[in-house]
Amino acid sequence: MILYIAEKPSLGRAIADVLPRPHTKGDGYIQLGNGDCVTWCIGHLLEQAEPDAYDPAFKSWQFEHLPIVPERWQLVPKASAKGQLAVVKRLLKQASTIVHAGDPDREGQLLVDEVLSFAGVDAARLANTRRLLISDLNPEAVKRALAQQRSNKEFVPLATSALARSRADWLYGMNMTRAYTLAGRKVGYQGVLSVGRVQTPLLGLVVRRDAEIANFLPRDYYEVMAHIITTRGERFCAKWQPSDACQPYMDEEGRVLSQRLAQKVVDSIGNQPAQLLTLETKPKRQAPPLPYSLSALQIDCGKRFGMSAKEVLDTAQALYEKHKLITYPRSDSRHLPKAQLAQVPTTLAAIAQGAAELTAGLDAPDPKRVSKAWDDSKVDAHHAIVPTEKVANLGSLALRERQLYLQIARQYLAQFYPHHEYDETEVLLQIAGGRFGCKAKRITRPGWKPLFGQQLEEDEGQSNLPALNANEPLHCERGELLSKQTQPPKHFTDATLLAAMTGIARYVQSADIKKILKETDGLGTEATRAGIIELLFKRGFLVRQGKQILATDAGKGLIASLPEVATTADMTALWESRLNGISHRELAYQAFMAPLTEQLQGLIAEAAASVPTALAGVSAKPAWKKGRAGRKGYSSKGNSSKSNSSKSYSRKGTTAKGNSAKPKTGATAGSSTRRSAVKGTGAGKSRSSAIA
Repeated sequence: MILYIAEKPSLGRAIADVLPRPHTKGDGYIQLGNGDCVTWCIGHLLEQAEPDAYDPAFKSWQFEHLPIVPERWQLVPKASAKGQLAVVKRLLKQASTIVHAGDPDREGQLLVDEVLSFAGVDAARLANTRRLLISDLNPEAVKRALAQQRSNKEFVPLATSALARSRADWLYGMNMTRAYTLAGRKVGYQGVLSVGRVQTPLLGLVVRRDAEIANFLPRDYYEVMAHIITTRGERFCAKWQPSDACQPYMDEEGRVLSQRLAQKVVDSIGNQPAQLLTLETKPKRQAPPLPYSLSALQIDCGKRFGMSAKEVLDTAQALYEKHKLITYPRSDSRHLPKAQLAQVPTTLAAIAQGAAELTAGLDAPDPKRVSKAWDDSKVDAHHAIVPTEKVANLGSLALRERQLYLQIARQYLAQFYPHHEYDETEVLLQIAGGRFGCKAKRITRPGWKPLFGQQLEEDEGQSNLPALNANEPLHCERGELLSKQTQPPKHFTDATLLAAMTGIARYVQSADIKKILKETDGLGTEATRAGIIELLFKRGFLVRQGKQILATDAGKGLIASLPEVATTADMTALWESRLNGISHRELAYQAFMAPLTEQLQGLIAEAAASVPTALAGVSAKPAWKKGRAGRKGYSSKGNSSKSNSSKSYSRKGTTAKGNSAKPKTGATAGSSTRRSAVKGTGAGKSRSSAIA
């Protein structure tokens, strides 16, 4: 029997739909007409064991237990998934061939691999397990994927990377959360101080931005504009370019701070000849924007529609699973494999039929045009988010679904239009010994831009500059003094916070760290960023005021209490670089975990010695409701439900009564021995050797 194991029921049904009939639906699986079976996970069926699974004393939160570092890691069935896990394990015993159909990303790889390992699948069948990568749930796309299966052994490094990430997040998040929650109690803070290697640097970004705005002192600065007239009576303006001699009167941004100096320039240029020093026109081309990754989609929809990152992800997931109108949405790629060029005519036809409004009044897209988006070298397990070959019924979609589909379809259509072309002219003048410049653009070929209508800003200064001749005399009628004031940075919004996460390199000082961050996906991953942001709101560390995102007193106090390494992106950058090295067979699992464990010892010692005065007098917002679902007080990384690390590690050490979530300490509970390494019992442990 061939057993297909999908990540979710929707994917399982999509696979079964193209396999032999008749089908018999069982409890948690579908029996195919040829005797094969399709089953599924429901996200992670397993999760990291709680600390007290290693030692009952760890149910109590005490400094002397920290850091808790398992020697033999244990996975346990998720309470909500025990039934489905039993179904998968039973079917695995009957299967002669296994097909891994997890989502095409790091967590999707681990999600099924850990079940195979936990279920004790023998080495021979593990070696022959196949990998099925599906990014489009429509039948034709699923058939193509079934015909292109690969060996699951190719993806062992990817699973090892995910495993290392999961365990490292557990180690760091659980230990640091316990340590700083206990430290907070020294000054009377009664909440759980959740710390994670992604969520906390993200909170740090917001806290530092808020402080920068609060401490901002505006400064006046000045610009001078020269009003120029040609011999034909045509007018344009040129801006003063201060010389090096003006440096003492300028700030680090090159702005002139002396009104007296600027006024002197204004007085000197009025009714003076203007000499044309340089006149240069260059033809330029602008390629169409690449198709969307999830973050790029979230940023654009945040700006255009005011949608939160989570709302975009949930809507995209519905378009993928429910409506089958777009490809896999949790993608970090903005490129497409050349093999997909074969589907271009049918995809364009589907868009033309279902969303004709996108190209109304425009030339038809050219299906033979191949943009820079088609690049096999930039496509790994998944590709950019694009429309499928299914015709959309826009009338049946909810408003947000319609908006997202049109946004994704428009970005795809742009690949089949010419470059946007324009001439850029740069003029440099000399007036009364000073230099003045201006730039202007003239569109020569609109190309793809008309697709976006009013979404894109008009080219600045396009019609501002008349045609000039190199030797023609010009005259400055007058100078104009513009008095301006420096502006503080803006508070983060959903869109700008996501942009900061993807472009986190801008916020670090170290050149080496900047380089690493530019080579990785930034802070968090495509699949987790929305969840991380929402998590900080649920925990009472962030709050919304309109579109603005602000840090609460608890959020500010936590960042002020932590060592800098825990509040910046540097450590996360190094982690992601090393995890990427594991996935490409460039780094061993232990080479990543050993330094982390050593660093953790120092961080816990620092926490034990600290007195977080910034949290004194700060009340903890009740961020958890009573009941099972509400006990999620902490996630090491703040990942989506896909990740084991989203498990609540404070669950067995906290209660949520009144206005606080307070650790149970107990006068006598727990061991007095510091646990820096813990041997598991072996019961229910993950057979990590099959992966790591």
